[in-house]
Amino acid sequence: MGEEVEQTNFSREDRAKYRHKIRRSLDVFAAMLRESRFEFERPLTGMEIELNLIDENADPAMRNAEVLGAIADPDFQTELGQFNIEINVPPRRLAGDENADLERTLRASLNNAEKHAREVGAHTVMIGILPTLKREHMTLDALSANPRYKLLNEQIFAARGEDLDIRIDGVDRLAVTTDTIAPESACTSTQFHLQVSPAQFAAYWNAAQVIAGVQIALGANSPLLFGRELWRETRIPLFEQATDTRSEEIRAQGVRPRVWFGERWITSVFDLFEENVRYFPALLPICDETEPAEVLERGEVPELSELRLHNGTVYRWNRPIYAVVRGRPHLRVENRVLPAGPTVVDTLANAAFYYGLIRTLAEAERPLWTQMSFSAAEENFHACARHGIDASVFWPGLGYIQVTELVLRRLLPLAHQGLDRWGVSAGERDRLLGIIEQRCLTHRNGAAWQVHTLHALEADGSDRREALHEMLRRYLPLMHENRPVHTWEYPPA
Repeated sequence: MGEEVEQTNFSREDRAKYRHKIRRSLDVFAAMLRESRFEFERPLTGMEIELNLIDENADPAMRNAEVLGAIADPDFQTELGQFNIEINVPPRRLAGDENADLERTLRASLNNAEKHAREVGAHTVMIGILPTLKREHMTLDALSANPRYKLLNEQIFAARGEDLDIRIDGVDRLAVTTDTIAPESACTSTQFHLQVSPAQFAAYWNAAQVIAGVQIALGANSPLLFGRELWRETRIPLFEQATDTRSEEIRAQGVRPRVWFGERWITSVFDLFEENVRYFPALLPICDETEPAEVLERGEVPELSELRLHNGTVYRWNRPIYAVVRGRPHLRVENRVLPAGPTVVDTLANAAFYYGLIRTLAEAERPLWTQMSFSAAEENFHACARHGIDASVFWPGLGYIQVTELVLRRLLPLAHQGLDRWGVSAGERDRLLGIIEQRCLTHRNGAAWQVHTLHALEADGSDRREALHEMLRRYLPLMHENRPVHTWEYPPA
C-alpha cells in the first residue's frame, strides 16, 4: 500500500491507456505461466507485522515519521495512519530451527524499535485495533504523509460519490459516517507470505481460503472499536466497509467489493489476476513506459507494474503476489486475515499452524475444497470473525462443529504433518503447535483476554474510557514479556 506515486490527477485518456496496458500485461502474464518462467525451487516464507503507536497516556500517537526517523531501519515502513508503522521480515526457509531464530531476530528488532520510539515519546503495540482509538482521531490529518494514501482517499471517494457509512452490529452497535478512509488505518494486521510454483498456486490459495475462518477464530485480537465491543475480530467488517468504493445502489446491483473474500475456487493464479482486471476499475491508473511484450520477447523479465499496482488496490484476504527479485519472477500467496499480536511467540504459533496446515491440505489426494461450497468457506470466515474462538464452522464430514474441537481433533495433526514435510524440527513444531492447542483448551486468545479484562475493570467501577486505557496498560508488559496469550491471567471479576 505504501508504494510511492508521482501522478496525482488522472484524465479519461489516462484511464483508457491504463485499461489497454493492463490487458496487454495480463496476456504477457499468461504467456509467462505457459512457459514456466518462475522461480520456486527454494520456497521461502515472509512476514509483515503492522504496529500501533501510543503516547504515555495510551492514546494514539500520530508520530510515525518521527518514530521511523529514530528507528532508521529500512525494514520498518509507514502504513496508512500516522499512528501505524510496519516491519517487513526478510524471506527465509521454514526448515530446522528457523522459527526459533526468527523469534529471536524479530523480538530484537521490535525491542530496538520500542527503544527508539520512546526517544520521541511513543510506544509500539502489537494489537489488531487500538482500544483507545476514538472517532475523533479518524480525520484526513491522521493519514501518513506518503502521497499515495491521500491519492487513494481521493480516488475511493470519487468512485463512491458520497460519504462512507460504517455499520457494525456486534455485542454493541456502531454506526458512523466518515469522509475519509482513515478508519481503515485502525486495522493492523499480520501477513504471511508463501512462495509457490504456478502449478501449486491454485491448491495453496484454495487451501488458504478453506482455513481462513479457523485462523481468525484462533487468532482474534480486535474486539473493540471507538469504545464499542463489536465482533471478536472487528478488523474484518471494518476493513470491508472502510475502503468500499460502492454506493448503496451499486452494492444492490451485485457489484463486487474491493475488500473481497472471492466467489469461487480457482484452477490457476491467472484466474485471480484476470478477475482483478475484469471486475475492478482502476483506482490509480498509472502507466510506465515499458511494453511488457517487448521485454518478454527480448528474453528479459517484465515488471508488469500496472498489473501489480492494480492488484494492490484489490484487497483479497488471500491475495496473489507477482514479484521480480534479482531478475527472477516468482509467485506468492499473501495471507492477510490475522490481526497483529498479541506477542511474537503467538504470531509464530499462528504462522506454524498456517504453514503446516496449508501444506497438508494443498497436497491432499482429495482436496478439501472439492467437498464444500465456496459460500460455506465464506460463511465460516464471517462467523469466526464475529464469534472468535467460540465460533462454530461447517466442515466436510463433520457438519457444524466448534472451532476448538475441529482444531484439536482434525487440524492440529494435519499441521504437524505439514511442518514435518517442511522440515521443521520436532522441538519447534511441538512448541509452536502446543500454543495453538492450549488456546483451544483454555478458550483464551487476545480478543477473549481484552474483553474479559475490560468487563472486570468496569465491574470494579471504572467507566468505559478508563477501563480501555487501563486494559491497554496491562496488555503492554504482557506483550513485551512474550508469554503466550493463553497464559495471561484474567483480573478477578
